[in-house]
Amino acid sequence: MNSIDLAGVGMTSQRTRERLILRLQEQGIVNQSVLDTIRMTPRHLFLDEALAHRAYEDTALPIGFSQTLSQPYIVARMTELLLADGPLDRVLEIGTGSGYQTTILAQLVDQVYTVERIEPLLIKAKARFRKLGLRGITPALSDGSFGWQEQAPFNGIITTAAPQQVPDDLLRQLAPNGILVIPVGNGREQELRVLKRDGDSYEFDEEIVEQVKFVPLLGGLSR
Repeated sequence: MNSIDLAGVGMTSQRTRERLILRLQEQGIVNQSVLDTIRMTPRHLFLDEALAHRAYEDTALPIGFSQTLSQPYIVARMTELLLADGPLDRVLEIGTGSGYQTTILAQLVDQVYTVERIEPLLIKAKARFRKLGLRGITPALSDGSFGWQEQAPFNGIITTAAPQQVPDDLLRQLAPNGILVIPVGNGREQELRVLKRDGDSYEFDEEIVEQVKFVPLLGGLSR
């Protein structure tokens, strides 16, 4: 786990960040570690300069290539769900994007593996990780629908793009008692789901959490 290096990155006012945290709490986020991490993470660094002034609004924002920086509530909710049963050692993130969700995870878990299919986004994200002094992040240019078999198993997997059904490849890469947090559905209707592997078996307890809207997960199809 990391603490980020804020030297030279610039931070918005404490009041601006506290307003965001208050809104997250009003929407039901209760994990204090998640809230503290979002409070101290400079979200404006993950946007182009023209949009940086909107960084602490609770809204999704474009990052190019038809991709978005997720709404802070969604980042907080998915992270809270991922960590609901306690700290995790190895987490796979599908869809690095700007690197914001990766940065939140890297401050809360031991090792984050993250894959992104759009190379310019991955290059920018890696530069941000270096600027923030983050360690314990292993990125790769890859089709996220297949996960990362070479690095499996993972205690947790989080997906920031929505397949139309849960990819079997991701379920097979969960460690015993591992957890998958994933939006599922088409462009019109998507559900945020949590799947937990039942011990050593390949049975999964599944919960539908709420309606969401994500960019589609492109690439290989679920089997």
